[in-house]
Amino acid sequence: MKRFSTISEFLQFRQLPQPEHPLICVFKVESVERLLIEEPKSWVYDFYAIGLKRVSNAKDARLKYGQQQYDFDNGIMSFVAPGQVLSLSLDDHVKAIKQSGWMMLIHPDFLWNTSLAQTINRYDFWDYTVHEALFLSEREEATLGHIMQEVQRECQSNIDKFTRNIIISHIETLLNYADRFYHRQFITREKANHQILERLEKLLNDYFESDDLVSKGLPTVGYLAQSLNLSPKYLSSLLKVLTGENTQQHIHRKVIEKAKEKLSTTDLSVSEIAYELGFEHIQSFSKLFKTKTNQSPMAFRQSFN
Repeated sequence: MKRFSTISEFLQFRQLPQPEHPLICVFKVESVERLLIEEPKSWVYDFYAIGLKRVSNAKDARLKYGQQQYDFDNGIMSFVAPGQVLSLSLDDHVKAIKQSGWMMLIHPDFLWNTSLAQTINRYDFWDYTVHEALFLSEREEATLGHIMQEVQRECQSNIDKFTRNIIISHIETLLNYADRFYHRQFITREKANHQILERLEKLLNDYFESDDLVSKGLPTVGYLAQSLNLSPKYLSSLLKVLTGENTQQHIHRKVIEKAKEKLSTTDLSVSEIAYELGFEHIQSFSKLFKTKTNQSPMAFRQSFN
């Protein structure tokens, strides 16, 4: 695995000109002559990378991020935070792929003592996998491409005391547009997203009917996301937009449903029900139940008598 510690090191590897500013760079990816099959199988950046790309022979190239694999498509945007591992594989008959679009590289030091230093990681899409890239309409792509161009122009101008603040403002605008477009994507890709909801419900039902509940405890957000081939933050963001609940709230809702069923249809004690639902301590179960229903488990059971 190859690590790029600085933007200059990355540009040198790509045989691109060194940036006017060592901590930020924007370039057209057409400037990268080709992505060759002999390149590193995996790599990691120590800086933020925002890609707005099209790939001509997309069907022959796959970008892998963590354990997820993403087939290139037209008009996509990706966000990679420092320390995240990526890898590229090409079909055997392909020697290189051609790209078009923009790339922005931002070293964390560039953000120091700015408003963005405190807010950049609040955008959930830094934790989304490339498998969950942002699919753009032509109009959206043009909007974001224009911002990329403005940042490039500012980087190439004479640097003065206003430069960084203006660039930061452009980046914040770009991230806010991306956030808007991601939420649009959650809604417009309705069929695929509702299929995820159906798979999530089946996954939860199967888990709550299995022995895993007793042996492993409640399902975690990470377990559900991995089972659905999504990142935890993407799954929670998707559910929040579609249902108003994040993943943890979905898990708790399922727990309460099962608890109500057992309290109203069985003679099991509250302790036994808590154990069957994956709780080590009855106090934790009772506290969650009362928080969600405004009743204790015993009060709920007595309401049926």
